[in-house]
Amino acid sequence: MPIHPARLERTPEGVLYSGAFGDVYHSRDNALGQAHAVFIAGNGLPQRWQGRERFTIVETGFGAGLNFLATWAAWREDACRSARLHFVSCELHPFCREDLARIHAAWPELATFAAELRAQWPVLAPGLHRLNLDAGRVTLTLFLGDAADGLARIDARADALYLDGFTPAKNPALWSERVFHLLAGLAAPDATLATWSVAGQVREGLRRAGFTTEKAPGFGTKWQMLRGRLAREARPLAVPEAATSGRHALVLGAGIAGCTVAERLAGRGWTVELIDRAPAPATGASGNLAGVLRPLPSLDDNRMSRLTRAGSLYAWRRIHQLRVRGLALRADDCGVLHLGRDAAQEVKMRAVVERLALPPEHLRFVGVDEAAEIAGCAVANGGWWFAGSGWVQPPSLCAASLEAAGGRLRGHFGHTVARLGYDGGAWHAHGPDGSTIASAPVAILAPGTGIADFEQASLPVVSARGQVSHLPAVAGSAPRVVVCRGGYVSPAVDGLRCAGATFAVDDPDPGLRPQDHAENLQRLEAMIPGFGAGLGAGFDPDRLDGRVGFRPASPDRLPMVGALPLPDRPPASAARGLDELPRRPGLYALSGYGARGLVWSVLAAELLASALEGDPAPLERDLIEAIDPARFVLRPLARTAVRE
Repeated sequence: MPIHPARLERTPEGVLYSGAFGDVYHSRDNALGQAHAVFIAGNGLPQRWQGRERFTIVETGFGAGLNFLATWAAWREDACRSARLHFVSCELHPFCREDLARIHAAWPELATFAAELRAQWPVLAPGLHRLNLDAGRVTLTLFLGDAADGLARIDARADALYLDGFTPAKNPALWSERVFHLLAGLAAPDATLATWSVAGQVREGLRRAGFTTEKAPGFGTKWQMLRGRLAREARPLAVPEAATSGRHALVLGAGIAGCTVAERLAGRGWTVELIDRAPAPATGASGNLAGVLRPLPSLDDNRMSRLTRAGSLYAWRRIHQLRVRGLALRADDCGVLHLGRDAAQEVKMRAVVERLALPPEHLRFVGVDEAAEIAGCAVANGGWWFAGSGWVQPPSLCAASLEAAGGRLRGHFGHTVARLGYDGGAWHAHGPDGSTIASAPVAILAPGTGIADFEQASLPVVSARGQVSHLPAVAGSAPRVVVCRGGYVSPAVDGLRCAGATFAVDDPDPGLRPQDHAENLQRLEAMIPGFGAGLGAGFDPDRLDGRVGFRPASPDRLPMVGALPLPDRPPASAARGLDELPRRPGLYALSGYGARGLVWSVLAAELLASALEGDPAPLERDLIEAIDPARFVLRPLARTAVRE
């Protein structure tokens, strides 16, 4: 469902108010005092997080983020705090960034934290949004949408629960038995809860869900509040891989898949052995001059639509963070125009925009005249305009990721892994002469199409050859943005414009082919009529330079991210779900990205690193299952042609 932002309203006394629910957001006495007395102290904090590796809080209503900001500040002030703080929250009607700034001005003592939160405040699109704050030590996982829907899809284990929403009489759905049972399902052993509400229906609902509760002195004019603890047995905790691995991993492959996961693991304190047969990173499919980073929406907001939106939004946030740190990452969110093929498709594209109702700064429909104005040249049709998307130089993303990993990264370049073996609780990468290149308890296969060389993988990955054409271009010349329609063309980057790319399955030819250049030029002419006679005059397919890359693609066009199944796995009929399939110990895959390596890689790296650490996941459960490599065991696919 589309997200409808909250309106900034106040009572005559100046208290933040929701006209939609007819209730205030916080205590009339002292909002910050309520956050500390009810939610922080009510959950036994800061004492309960002290000495912990991580502490996770789940909240039912984010509002303006005051509970989060107060908790973050209290955590920072505690010298004995946990190494990491995770805060997971849901919000159906989030505030826009500008209104948050006005609201946060009331608490100058939280100004530093509030400014960092607003700097990463996400596009108000439905689904999960992962914000890495405080140099990665604090993580906010924010679900925008109905809380019951979010709590059912979130993958997290809560040490503390903040039950904060509009009063049960005004917003009964947030205090329903379903929500209470979902919270119990997310609760870790010995989880606590706190809320300002002591309504009988709340206490009874929590009791039915397995919590014991007690009334405690309230805050301000509210005499009582409620504290509770999970009384029934919690869902067993899966032992994080980090707990048994000593935070040590092999990563095979130094393209964007391998480099980004190395950075996400190093940021969590892991030592990473990065192995690649090439003498440097990003020499394979990740070596292109410029690639497109943008989502692919659909009328029904299907898995591809949700995954590409989540991947694009998270990748751009991480790119901006890396650049703020001073890393030389080449990228430009100049915008992407995705043109329709014809008038009939334009109608469908307009319907998608109207149905999804996403913020216009993320997606809107533009007619042919406005599209031409945006591009700076004539275009064939109107279509989608992604104002916050653009191009990224993959080698620079790899280099920035490795630089950010710092001293926790050990590079083993120029080494071919002929065999991967498991012995003594560790994976060993062996060279052609049988020597051991490196060993670690965890191994991550991210070698692009080379994953087919490892018998442990057994994945239906195919190689898709792609040829990009390099066209000489003057800086500032049209098109000024990325333009797509059956292919793409970039703005001028270092005197060249990228146009492409072809997509040919099981085509091993590594050489540039004039006919493929001609195909790219034909696509370009279809996007920008007259390009060949005007802007692109004189381009000879026989003389053009370019680049050929081989991309690992999957039959269902979705990536493969997660633990690999064992070869003696039960038949599909014997397992009811992915959770029941046995997996290889400590062996994971990052593959199947196809032509969307930039879209998938950064979020997939965060997802896998979170799984290895036991952190809350940055994706919803159904999307995690959709990209699980073991999905092909339960849902064998017919042998159909892989396409993009």
